[in-house]
Amino acid sequence: MTADTDRTAAASVAAAVDALAGRRIAVLTGAGVSTDSGIPDYRGQGAPVRTPMTVDQFLSSDAARRRYWIGSHLGWQAFAGAAPNPGHRALAELEDRGIATGVVTQNVDGLHVRAGSRRVVELHGTMRRVFCTRCGQVFDRRDLAERVEADNPWITVPDSVALGPDGDVLPESTEGFVVPACSVCRGMLKPDVVFFGEYIPAEKFREAEQLVHASEALLVAGSSLVVNSGIRLIERARRRRLPIVIVNRGATRADARATVKIDAGTSEVLSALGSALSGASPHSNTVER
Repeated sequence: MTADTDRTAAASVAAAVDALAGRRIAVLTGAGVSTDSGIPDYRGQGAPVRTPMTVDQFLSSDAARRRYWIGSHLGWQAFAGAAPNPGHRALAELEDRGIATGVVTQNVDGLHVRAGSRRVVELHGTMRRVFCTRCGQVFDRRDLAERVEADNPWITVPDSVALGPDGDVLPESTEGFVVPACSVCRGMLKPDVVFFGEYIPAEKFREAEQLVHASEALLVAGSSLVVNSGIRLIERARRRRLPIVIVNRGATRADARATVKIDAGTSEVLSALGSALSGASPHSNTVER
C-alpha cells in the first residue's frame, strides 16, 4: 500500500466518521467481513469458482443431497472452528455502546453472534441448525456431525481443506455415504440456510427492515450487494435520506447511492470506525421517516 493510498483511506474513514457520528447505526454485512476469519468470499478478488447447489436440486435429487452432506461435513470442522475477527468484534462493541442498533447479515457462519452481537438478523439462515422438512424437528449441527461420523466411520476429515464460502468442500467421491435422516420421523433433513433459488422468509426480511427503520444511518461492510435483499435495504435507507457508508474491497451495486464509499478491508476499517465512533454519544437526529 502506497502513502497516497494510506492518505486516501484515512480521508475516507474520516468522512465516514463525520457521516455516522452521533447517529444510531444499522449494519449490513456480507461475506467480505469473514474473509479475515479464513472463510472465502463469494465474489471478491481471488474468490473460488462456485457452482452453487439450488434448492430444487437439493430437494429432488438423492445424489445431490449425498454430495451436499458429505461436502458439508468435510468442511464443517474448519468452518465451525473459524473465530470472529476484529471487524466482528468492533461491531459487537458498537452495539454494546448503544451506537449500533444491530447487524443484518447475509452470512451463515454465526461469527457475529460468537463475537458478542446480540441483535443479529441472519437473512440467509445459519449453519448451526438443521431441520426436518417433514416434521419440523430442529437439530444442532454439532450433534448431527457426530451422527454422520457414526454412520460413516470411514470418513476422514482432513486437517487442511479447500473450504468453500458456505463451509463445504468438493468431495472426491460420494460412494457409500449414508445421508443423515430425521431421528424422529426419518424425514429429509435440510440445513437452516437459504439455498440458491429459495426466497428469504418474509418475516426475516421484515425484521431487517425494522432494524433499519429504527436507525439513523446504514453501514454496509463486506458486501458487493449483488443479492437483491441488500439493495432493498439500501433503498429503504436512501428513501429516508439516511447516511449510507459502504466498506468493501471493489465495486458494489450501490456505490452511487453511498454517502461515503471506502475501498478497503473490513477488519481494519471497522476497527478504526469503532474506535472513533465510541468517542461520540449517539443522539436523535432529524431524519425523514
